[in-house]
Amino acid sequence: MSQRNPNERIIFGLKLKRLRQEHGLSFADLKSATGMSVSYLNEIEKGKKYPKEDKVEAIANALGVSTEELTSPHLGKNLSPISDLLHSNFLNELPFDLFDIELAKVVEIIASAPVKVGAFISTLVEISKNYAVAEEHFYFGALRSYLELHNNYFEEIEQAAAAFSEKYKTPKNGMVPVEQLAYLLQKKMGYKIVEGGLDKYPELSEIRSVFIPKGKRFLLNGQLTDMQKAFQFGKELGFNYMKLKERANTASLLRVNSFEEVLSHFKAGYFSAALLINRESFIGDMETFFQKPKWDGEFILNILQKYRVSQETLFQRITNVLPQFFGLENIFLLRFVHSPANNVYKMDKELHMTRKHRPHGNALSEHYCRRWLSVSLLDGLAEMQKSGRYTGALVGVQRSRYYKTNDEYLAFTLARPAYPSPEKNVSITVGILIDEALKSKVKFLDDPAISLKEVNTTCERCPIMDCAERSAPPSIVEAKNRRRRIQETLKKLS
Repeated sequence: MSQRNPNERIIFGLKLKRLRQEHGLSFADLKSATGMSVSYLNEIEKGKKYPKEDKVEAIANALGVSTEELTSPHLGKNLSPISDLLHSNFLNELPFDLFDIELAKVVEIIASAPVKVGAFISTLVEISKNYAVAEEHFYFGALRSYLELHNNYFEEIEQAAAAFSEKYKTPKNGMVPVEQLAYLLQKKMGYKIVEGGLDKYPELSEIRSVFIPKGKRFLLNGQLTDMQKAFQFGKELGFNYMKLKERANTASLLRVNSFEEVLSHFKAGYFSAALLINRESFIGDMETFFQKPKWDGEFILNILQKYRVSQETLFQRITNVLPQFFGLENIFLLRFVHSPANNVYKMDKELHMTRKHRPHGNALSEHYCRRWLSVSLLDGLAEMQKSGRYTGALVGVQRSRYYKTNDEYLAFTLARPAYPSPEKNVSITVGILIDEALKSKVKFLDDPAISLKEVNTTCERCPIMDCAERSAPPSIVEAKNRRRRIQETLKKLS
């Protein structure tokens, strides 16, 4: 009977604790009645051990209940939500091991106030029935939190990329040739690269690559640029060099099977970025950039050309090095996707180092503030495309001050067409809190050419009435004002 799964051990421990407390027994009392040590009884209650049959009978006799009642999976009314939560498999899906958290400890904390948290737990169970929330959204949310806790910097992956670069002599101060990466993937890793291998499958037109384990065939989307191919090759090299086994075979995760899979894809992508943009070389580039007396957007575009990488790769690399090597920890990264045909904006990626900075994705169904550079630069790009003008990358800078707060950020944004989805545009932004650390590092901070904008989160939450950029009424502000007026009237009546 001692070989039980974690849920059974946890439920038994919770029942023992509840019955012991109901009978007013201490561990010492239970020790005298059963002959078991206090430490052993404590481990049973914590869900770490499940007693053998003779010990179960001794505990049941000491508590004045039958062995059937003691071993029943039912926890009683007050603790039933915990039982539902355990049996829903929701907790078992969470990557507690990654954060060195014991499942039994989580349940023990929840069980300490079962009546108060019962409704909350029941709600979690209902939410867990929604596959997207229970798995994809949670896994990516957990990954984001994991990256933020580490300031998006991972020395072990940096070292792996550096060791790979040293071993295979890839360039360290500029562009890593896509041909070299393709050669390494084929000759050293045994891959067969199939250019345009996805083109005969129109339903896969938005997927960049697919890896077929049988024969190690690597099928590419024929619309990929050389820089996109380089990133995909670097990512595959990362999977192999770091021996990451749990992975999806598509370039992006279409359906998540486990948190380890999500983590492996992140690690392989980080490896690729670190391989394409050498850390030491890039730190030097950023030092040069920050020492410029005036804002120089062309310098960022030149860095893109130097390393021949995408805007996303460059800005991700910025978030890797700024906290670690420049002491700029209060930063955020956002990526917006814009569909000019229906003028819909979606924030599909975000990172917040040190704390949750505004803006953040807490209102995906609302209209994001059009004053943000992330959005306004996309508007500018769409207008240029509509008129047949330049449709490459646009770069901009803005000082963004949040309405009625002291929070002000220096925000850099790059906007460009989305490939291989040219009907969409993408902007990616790094915002750095303007504090003493930033003021000491960035010489061009007070450049008068950098515009200052008062911004907010979404139109629905913004009380600024004279906003020319507003695209939706302040419905949430109005609802709050109505509730406030109701409360004030009720207070007068009391």
